[in-house]
Amino acid sequence: MTTTTGPTAPVLTARGLSKRYGEVWALRDCSLDLPAGRVIGLVGPNGAGKTTLLHLSLGLLEPTAGEIRVLGYAPRRQEREVLAHVGFVAQQRPLYKHFTVEQHLQLGARLNARWDDTRARERLRRYAIPFDRKIRTLSGGQQAQVSLALALGKRPALLLLDEPLAELDPLARQEFLRTLLVAATEEGITVLFSSHVVAELERFCDYLIILLDGRVRVAGDVDELLAAHQRLTSATAPGTAGDTGAIGDLGSQTTGDETLAREAGVVAVTRDRHQTTMVVRREAALPRIGWEVGAITLEELVLTYMANPSQSLILPPPTSMVAGQERANAGSVGIAEKREERVP
Repeated sequence: MTTTTGPTAPVLTARGLSKRYGEVWALRDCSLDLPAGRVIGLVGPNGAGKTTLLHLSLGLLEPTAGEIRVLGYAPRRQEREVLAHVGFVAQQRPLYKHFTVEQHLQLGARLNARWDDTRARERLRRYAIPFDRKIRTLSGGQQAQVSLALALGKRPALLLLDEPLAELDPLARQEFLRTLLVAATEEGITVLFSSHVVAELERFCDYLIILLDGRVRVAGDVDELLAAHQRLTSATAPGTAGDTGAIGDLGSQTTGDETLAREAGVVAVTRDRHQTTMVVRREAALPRIGWEVGAITLEELVLTYMANPSQSLILPPPTSMVAGQERANAGSVGIAEKREERVP
């Protein structure tokens, strides 16, 4: 696999990437090009392969098949180069429980050639985390801030986060997100944020990946993905709820939900006694007369594809350096706007 480097080159490229544990495929035939300068949401149910993808990116696992490059490096063969430029915050926050915060900072300075001690300490002072306290005496939110400060202190080009908000209370989540978004905006760090809670991603991510059963089902810029879909709603005709009757003005073209769902561009069809709802791609050749047409939310998009794993949509990555730079700049503006509006 050939790779490119530079400010607009993908930070992570995978081709046919697969990982098997015994007879179980945790990740299968995964191909990705993740753009630089973005906050990327990696979403999927438990067991979808999110953690496996992150561990392959760090070189902690050997692929069963396929290839992966992170910042142009092969993680298993060039582990030193990858780890020098990639930060990682695991869900369990593997800190040394009997070390003080100060000892963790000193350890970070010894192990990382690019260590920014001033910024790391500033982040911790902002949340009044005492340097002389042992990790085991800190709250879960404080430990999360220490983990994030250590990951950002190494000045990474790419920051990987594996379910970082799990087990945090609402206030600790907000503080964690504030720190993350300020760093991503001011320092231009690319963030890959794994979660199965869509509300977390909707607050600040501008690029989305949906993993289902170890396969990439959706990938693309959030605004472009949302613009590519519509929600169509119509009152359910009497006597058709739950049966195979005709639906609205589509009557002569379909004989029921299953037939309609097979129409090109139809992602999902749901119907109850009162209302029939479809999520369709904008280019779907379906009449809109008699239907209320609306935009969908990110949560609707994610839940629709998760409930319909046979559907997929992979938007193409930027095709030129100019396009790539425009997207990166737009991503930075979008992150700042969302931080101001949603993370006070």
